[in-house]
Amino acid sequence: MGAYDRPVLDDEIAFAGVAGQAELVRRGGVSAHELVELVLGRIERLDPELNAFGAVYAERALLEAAQADARAKAGEDRPLLGVPVAVKDEIDIAGEITSQGTGAIVTRAPADAEVVRRLRAAGAIVVGKTKMPELGLWPFTESVTWGVTRNPWDPERTPGGSSGGSAAAVAAGMVPTALGADGAGSIRIPAACCGLFGLKPQRDRVPRAPHDSDRMHWVVFGALTRSVRDAGLMLDVLSADTEGFMQAAQRKPERLRIGVAADFPAGARGRLTDDVRAALDETASLLRSLGHTVEERRINTRARDVPVIMGLIFRAVRDLVDAVERPERLERRTRTFARAGALVSDRATDRLLDAERAIVARLIAMFDAHDLLLTPVMAAPAVPAGIMEGRGATVTYLWETGWVPFTILWNITGQPAASIPAGYSREGLPLAVQIVGRPHEERTVLRLAAELEAERPWTDRRPVIA
Repeated sequence: MGAYDRPVLDDEIAFAGVAGQAELVRRGGVSAHELVELVLGRIERLDPELNAFGAVYAERALLEAAQADARAKAGEDRPLLGVPVAVKDEIDIAGEITSQGTGAIVTRAPADAEVVRRLRAAGAIVVGKTKMPELGLWPFTESVTWGVTRNPWDPERTPGGSSGGSAAAVAAGMVPTALGADGAGSIRIPAACCGLFGLKPQRDRVPRAPHDSDRMHWVVFGALTRSVRDAGLMLDVLSADTEGFMQAAQRKPERLRIGVAADFPAGARGRLTDDVRAALDETASLLRSLGHTVEERRINTRARDVPVIMGLIFRAVRDLVDAVERPERLERRTRTFARAGALVSDRATDRLLDAERAIVARLIAMFDAHDLLLTPVMAAPAVPAGIMEGRGATVTYLWETGWVPFTILWNITGQPAASIPAGYSREGLPLAVQIVGRPHEERTVLRLAAELEAERPWTDRRPVIA
């Protein structure tokens, strides 16, 4: 093999995706040891500029790769045998600090979270932990503790948040997939910023133990991937049941009734950029050409929903802050949110939860007339990194409601939603649309997403930093 051929081959392997890398190991095209060495080399080369990883477990990963090769030689067949993966630093790895993007947490986790256990049982090799904003509160990945994480498509832009480190790592080909968590869009927003497919599964589809004792019922765990097929494979591995999600992602959908909503939810102010509006309109036109019924409609939100949602957010942040060991190390805007949450008593929280159930019923009723809903993910592509540096909690929150108001509603309802690549802006930044499915209908979301991927493929495009 010539000196030129090897880097080209390495790039092809790095961007082969989860299923592609698993198949290479399965048929002996590459060993798990070679694959992990490739990934560690890419992290060493690319991460100094991207700042996606908070920890890299090189020695441990190489040891596990040797064990994976021994299993493969013995004829074992696991779905992710030898595939390197990363884990967002919101999810426990035994013996490691789950920092949640802050220096206020210092205790090491006693055991792997259930999703990490499932990854390992499937044969995956955890190579490192990815960065996030403090306590996952913001749609950008920047913190006093861990610095600024950057977007592989343009290092002057954010990769989104809160799973921004995971998105940057996958987009740059440092790993084929990474775990994320989505409490208000934290998988879908970074996927949209980084040109990835990001599925928020149905609530409770993927177990959150031991992180499910915090009453954060909006939060779900999932994976960021390059392709829809890979997302289906990862959901098969992570889910609490055997739904055959990867198989569903390879089947053409029936004709669907799809609602298109471009309006901002009540309480959010802003406008879609021309690029984002064009991506939404072009996707709607493509869906019509594929035989689906596509109709414009408004999202059924009301002004009185806003204080309900805000009250629950404030209380959730207060509960998160109460759980940290060194609260004095928290950022100023985090402490500001927590002070507001201290005003939301247990009794008030119960009343807010009652009101939330009415919001959920009203939103889910939209799907009586539609199988899926198509919306923007963000009002604009990835914004400049550091755009909210030094800003307070109120200013930051008001700004983010103008940029990313389209995702949080589906955390409230719990139903599946996905960010799907939809071309590129005039500046070469990824664009995306969001598809929201009926409750428990990830398979329909995956089928339609795969149909869009087949019509306008995106996995062959690679970012500037790769």
